[in-house]
This record gives sequence, structure tokens and C-alpha cells, in this order.
Amino acid sequence: MKKEIIIIGGGPSGLGLACSLANTNLKITIIEKQTIKKLSSPLYDGREVALTHLSKKILKDLKVWRHIPSKFISPIKEAKVLDGNSSYVMHFDSSIVQKKSLGYLVSNHFIKKALYKEVKTKPNIIIIPNTSATNIISRKQYISLQTSKNKTLSAPLIIAADSRFSEIRGRMNINASFNNFKQTAIVCQMSHELKHKNIAYECFFYGVTLAVLPLVNNVSSIVLTCSKEKSNSLMSFEKKDFNNFITKKFRNFLGDMKLVNERYSYPLTGVYADCFVKNRFALIGDAAVGMHPVTAHGFNLGLRGQNILSERIKFALKYKLDFGSLRVLDRYESELRSISKPLYLGTNAIVKLYTKESILSKIARKAVLRIGNNFIPAKKRIINSLTEIQ
Repeated sequence: MKKEIIIIGGGPSGLGLACSLANTNLKITIIEKQTIKKLSSPLYDGREVALTHLSKKILKDLKVWRHIPSKFISPIKEAKVLDGNSSYVMHFDSSIVQKKSLGYLVSNHFIKKALYKEVKTKPNIIIIPNTSATNIISRKQYISLQTSKNKTLSAPLIIAADSRFSEIRGRMNINASFNNFKQTAIVCQMSHELKHKNIAYECFFYGVTLAVLPLVNNVSSIVLTCSKEKSNSLMSFEKKDFNNFITKKFRNFLGDMKLVNERYSYPLTGVYADCFVKNRFALIGDAAVGMHPVTAHGFNLGLRGQNILSERIKFALKYKLDFGSLRVLDRYESELRSISKPLYLGTNAIVKLYTKESILSKIARKAVLRIGNNFIPAKKRIINSLTEIQ
């Protein structure tokens, strides 16, 4: 049997899996639509990733963390959740879990660049850029892929990491449940008069959700979630008007706030694949599970998922098992599903609760905040879920 794996997609999950398997005797081929220039020097896209402690550990183990400049890593020491115009605040402090921070904020493009940099140090990883997968055929002992350049590649296992709108997932006849949240996220960076003290805020206003996340210096990442119509209006605002809108919406907690870069908008859609594996085929990252950003689980779940799959593959190699067989892949599916399903359903429930404006929803929102804030076991459970402290 060929000791080879093909990964479709050179995003964080695909590159992460390649790094995870780099120290095996496998030949790893990555098929990626983008150019090498875009992979090696990804542009800033407005998105900041809230990394959990587990994600930091995985990135350190992969020797990726060392490629991220420390001056661009911002620890989250506290988190506060607000509901509507109420003065009541649910407060999370890192001291509750005896850690210096709840997590770390790093720009998405820095993580992608660091992953690519580490991948390029591995002689057994090959990247084929400017190429997409056009067809896939699974056999009993191998699986074949046809590329947009009319080449056929075969391996005992192919892994799709080609986004939540994965074309290969469909070609493998794997259905997925989509959840159109009918929301758009506007992301940007803003400076402010007062120090953020490394406190992250999640403000569930009616019709709008505002996250203010502490970055380095006196700058915060803004994630504003609202309807498509509202986002179109806000994206058309002059900078001065947008600054005033955010400053007022955030109740002047940080004083006057000003844009320091462009605004980016992303429509929000959740996705959950009906299955994650087939014979000689597996889904990872957003191709398996695509999350709403409100709980910041998306990137972390993708990183954790590739780690689970890599451990299953390495176990199979150690004991001379067929690493592309369902016997091996089913264990990956079972473990990832047990972790991802509660997170996915729980996140969707939070979105539903905090976007409804009925009287019962408003009462429930306030009750959830108070229970979460005052019942210490529940509070610790929430923190452990959000931070993935091992």
C-alpha cells in the first residue's frame, strides 16, 4: 500500500493536518486553489481568532506557535457578557480556573502564515497550488482524484478541508445540514481612548450583537453581527458615523472609538455534515462542521478535529493497520461527533435565544446570565468549554 495522503485545501485545518503528520513516513500532497504567494503571505482579512489553551498547545506541539510574533498575541484575562440595555454583567475571570488568561487573540492571517512557514520546512509535504479537485472516485484499496489540470492522483486516503461549502463533500455524496442565520458579521479594528485591560466583551443588544475583543496596545477587534439589511447600511457609513455608532453602542465603555483599518463583512451560515468519513475519505475543519462565531469555537474545533484524525492515522501506522479504512476512520468520526455535536447545537441555541426579541426570550436571556454568573459549577463548566483547559 502506498504511504501517501492527499489533502484538499490549504487552509488552517489542511495545513495543520499536514504538520501533524509531517513526522511520519507518509508522503503528503496538498491541493490548493490559491497561489503560493497568497499562501505564503496571506492578506489581513479582518478576522481575529480567539485561541483556546488547547489550540495553543496543539500549535506549540506542531512548532507553529514559534512563527507567530509575540507582539501580535493578545491574552484575554477577563470576559464580560451583557444583555440588552441592562447594567447586569456576567463576568468570567481567568483566576477562577487558575490561569493567567482565558485564551489568546491572534489575527487569522498570522496563523495561516505561521502554518505555511512550518509546512515548508517539511520535505515530505508537497503543495500543488492553482489547482482544484474536479472529481473523486473511491475504490476498495485506494481513492483517486482528478484535478483542474487534468491530472489524476491516487492515495489510500483523501481528506477534504475545502471550506463549509465543500464541493468534494458533495461529490462523495455526503449531505450536510445548513443553517442560514440570516446574519452578517462586520469585522474591523478600532482604537479607543481608555485601556481595555485585556477584557473581552460580548454584548447581546436587540437586533445587534457586538463583540469587543482586546488586541495589542489600545486597539480592539470589533465583531458586529446583525441582519443583512443592517450590515449593508453600516458598511456604507462614513468612518466618522461608524465610529460614533460603535462608541454609542458600546456605551462609551472605552471612550471614543475610531477605525484603524477597513471594515470587512461575512455572511453567516452554519453547516454540519451528515457523516465525516467514508471508505478512504474524511472531512475536517469547516468541511465537517462550520460554526457561528458567537462562541468562538470554529477555528478551535477545526484544529482539534485534525489533531484527532492525525492521532488515529498515526496509531494505524504504528500497528500496521490500513489508515484509510473505515475501521480507523470511524473512530475519528465517533470522537469528533461526540465533541462537535453539543458545541454546534449549543451555539445555535445561543444564537436563537439572543436574536429573538419576544418577552419570553428576554426573560430567558436574563435568567441564563444570572444562573451562569452565580452558580459556580455552571460558571466553571462554561469557562472550561470556552477555554479548553486540559
